[in-house]
Amino acid sequence: MPPPYPLGIRILENMENARMDVTIAHQKSLFPNLTALFPSTRYQGSKAKLVDWIWKQIKDIDFSTCLDAFGGTGVVAYHFKHKGKQVTYNDILRFNYYFGKALIENDHVQLTPNDVSVLLKPHPEIDYSSFVQDTFPDIYFTNEENRWIDQTITNIRQLENPYKFALAFFALSQACIIKRPYNLFHRKNLYLRLAEVERSFGNKTTWDKPFPELFTQFVKEANRSIYDNGQQNQALNCDAIDVPGQYDLVYIDTPYISEKGSSTDYFAFYHFLEGLTMYDEWGEHINYNTKHHRMKKESNPWTNKKQILHAFDQLFQKFKDSILVVSYRSDGIPTERELLELLQRYKSSVRVEHYGQYKYVLSTNSKSKEILLIGE
Repeated sequence: MPPPYPLGIRILENMENARMDVTIAHQKSLFPNLTALFPSTRYQGSKAKLVDWIWKQIKDIDFSTCLDAFGGTGVVAYHFKHKGKQVTYNDILRFNYYFGKALIENDHVQLTPNDVSVLLKPHPEIDYSSFVQDTFPDIYFTNEENRWIDQTITNIRQLENPYKFALAFFALSQACIIKRPYNLFHRKNLYLRLAEVERSFGNKTTWDKPFPELFTQFVKEANRSIYDNGQQNQALNCDAIDVPGQYDLVYIDTPYISEKGSSTDYFAFYHFLEGLTMYDEWGEHINYNTKHHRMKKESNPWTNKKQILHAFDQLFQKFKDSILVVSYRSDGIPTERELLELLQRYKSSVRVEHYGQYKYVLSTNSKSKEILLIGE
């Protein structure tokens, strides 16, 4: 049995770190379940509230190595890491890959208060670009906030340690997300934040917090999540079909396509964060004909209702020697029946577990059920 808390959580290296407002010990007393140490994220389709149920369905399966093929926030991969598994996190989006690098592959590196201080101030020897200020005025953030983003991403890019870079990028991304209406970059709607109207929801308090405060908050949360589970974990940035290696178990949580054919397009929802990963070349990838200056669309079978069934077939075939665990929605495309029959081509034993009705944030669908298909 794994210990209730990871043995590798590092003792904070100095008194400056020890003054963090919430210590590891305090976190443990508040949250006996380790997943509470995972940083708070506001991400479309996150499995944060379902991960304990997912683990319950597979905990009796014998496996040591696992792949989270569509890693997203990393919450499932992180849970597997806690259970002592050797975890490979993968996501085709580079900004997500940095999340996996920071929280799954990383086993001891943290950002120190001095690192944060350096990241949050301008340096006369650095020539700062004004790309975000020039490209996105009055779209997502205020002019001053855009200037701060230009400065901070440039400072982050000076970091030589890949894990410190990934941690800082994670904190910057989460700070950007939390200051956005709906936590998305899907439209030009800064006015929703700035309008002087009476509000019945609490987002305004967060929106008004300065970026440096939010950035520091997410650094602390990320730092508290770092530990060594005794395994050689890794993060990859591939199309799922191109992931190298063999694994005892492959967990698959693809973008959701509703029965009406509308897809959860993470590239469209979070293109601003993906752009930050390619800061120098960002302008070459933007579709300037769109009001919110999203990046040019790329072909993706996982968001195409005519191609997704074939994509599943390819992925199942590639990992046919692995235990296959698929998170899906009961009313998605392909249908539950189609996915079950496809999985049965490659696996002699297939079971389907139903969580019941589960409504994701921003979803208007209250009838769809969360399902887990398990092929052994």
